[in-house]
Amino acid sequence: MRTIRPAWLVAVAIVLAVLGWVATELTSRASLALPVLPLSSLATMGLIVVVCLILGLKVRRWRDGKRDKVLDPLMAARTVVLAQACAYAGAVLLGWHTGILLDQLPTLGLRTELGVIWQMAALMAGGVVMVAVGVAVERFCKLPPEDGEPPAPPRTKREGHGEEEFA
Repeated sequence: MRTIRPAWLVAVAIVLAVLGWVATELTSRASLALPVLPLSSLATMGLIVVVCLILGLKVRRWRDGKRDKVLDPLMAARTVVLAQACAYAGAVLLGWHTGILLDQLPTLGLRTELGVIWQMAALMAGGVVMVAVGVAVERFCKLPPEDGEPPAPPRTKREGHGEEEFA
């Protein structure tokens, strides 16, 4: 399984920012409401973050040596997948609402009600939290290198006479 690449998260956020901007342009031309998630979606985002964090902390506790119980490898693998999904979903939400906000910036001075702007800011902050928790939990699940063979003892320095060996 590959780890999350931050460049992919940035790419997802940028692509969704462009799509959010285009969607806002199209909905405003059709005199429709802004395509912003409701604030109640923050509760769902928070629940996902909490579940991901709890599962990640269980795996990290086991990894760090507190092995009172046997860790189910399938649960650990699912935790990594949940962490990656959390990070990508956060990047999607962050990008989408950033694109909408960028489209709405020129109209800020004309608005009497800024509730939707604060709503977008809250959803963008939720996306950042999801990305951060997803990346952190994925790191929690990373195993240290195997304790295989003991390292070779250091070699003594030899005086060479023009013929040295290189590894």
